[in-house]
Amino acid sequence: MTRLTARHPRVSPSLRYSAGLLATALVAAACSTSAPDDTPDEQDTADDDSSSGPPEKSGEAQPVTVAFGGDVHFEGELRQRLDSDPTSALSPVGDAFSDADIAMVNLETAVTEGGTPAPDKQFRFRAPASAFDALDAANADLATVANNHGMDYGADGLRDTLDNAEDAGFPVVGAGESAEEAYSPHVVETNGTSVAFIGATDVLNTNLIDAWTAKEDSAGLASAKGEQRQRLVSAVSSAAEEADHVVTYLHWGAEGDHCPRQHAPGLARELVGAGADAVVGGHAHVLSPGGYIDDSYVHYGLGNFAFYNYQGPTAESGVLTLTLDQGEVTGDSWQPARIEGGVPRPYEGAAAEDARTEWRNLGAGCSAELFDPSAEQAG
Repeated sequence: MTRLTARHPRVSPSLRYSAGLLATALVAAACSTSAPDDTPDEQDTADDDSSSGPPEKSGEAQPVTVAFGGDVHFEGELRQRLDSDPTSALSPVGDAFSDADIAMVNLETAVTEGGTPAPDKQFRFRAPASAFDALDAANADLATVANNHGMDYGADGLRDTLDNAEDAGFPVVGAGESAEEAYSPHVVETNGTSVAFIGATDVLNTNLIDAWTAKEDSAGLASAKGEQRQRLVSAVSSAAEEADHVVTYLHWGAEGDHCPRQHAPGLARELVGAGADAVVGGHAHVLSPGGYIDDSYVHYGLGNFAFYNYQGPTAESGVLTLTLDQGEVTGDSWQPARIEGGVPRPYEGAAAEDARTEWRNLGAGCSAELFDPSAEQAG
């Protein structure tokens, strides 16, 4: 078990990690009925883990593996699992994360039993403090809460989320009592290497942008929208000066669309230019393509991970594992899965290869140049 230390203005991490590559087995969860998908909130508009990418560098520093899952909340049957036993609510997820040095998800819910419901919003998600116990038990190590559900129960609900995370010793990024805190990275040190994690949202209801964006003297979320885009780029640049690697987890994309929004490749390149080794994210509730920009890896949408909707494309899921070494992403692995009972179950054998091939081809129908033309597509 690898011992970790971490730096963040609010919380300390769980000291539970192990080294290695992504595990290829998940325990199947009991199937249940599905619930309707979230409607668009943005008003402006296997057996074999094959890897590819730039060749690994040699050197003294030990590589670090980081596993990423997509959207997580505790609605519907997932809430029933949480109320029944937080330590086993996400147990099928545990094997997917246990062999990575660090594992991260997008926690798409306020963690509060109070607060004030956000106005003019069809879907509002919240969960009790035990949500962090469930994530910890499932071998997740940190989460971003910068998304279009992070303040579903207002500023008070967000403060509860931050307080509950601190009480649980579970790191969250992308939100804070001020802009300085919201854009601050959570830095994990493992294998003699430091990795800074930053979270931000590129998706907010137009009528909520001002109220939900963190300011110098008020709580809110880190944002990539409008003038806040430069604030995010600056945060990445500052983190890159202090840490060996920087990971930016964005809430971006259009619901139901495999292709990123038109501005997303430009944003990704700007973040890579500022020092991000990896830019990953979600929001669309369907999978999007991934690949390389220079020596950095960009994934435009990880889809659902632990979610009440798992019909058709919204059931397609997976775990992305990146190997970070000496300032570069030296390897990537995509373990495809399909959600059953609210949690992902990996494809096996030929089905895994078929799912991986379908994922590789997702970018073919997108009009923008998403990755470097000379870079090999991820596997």
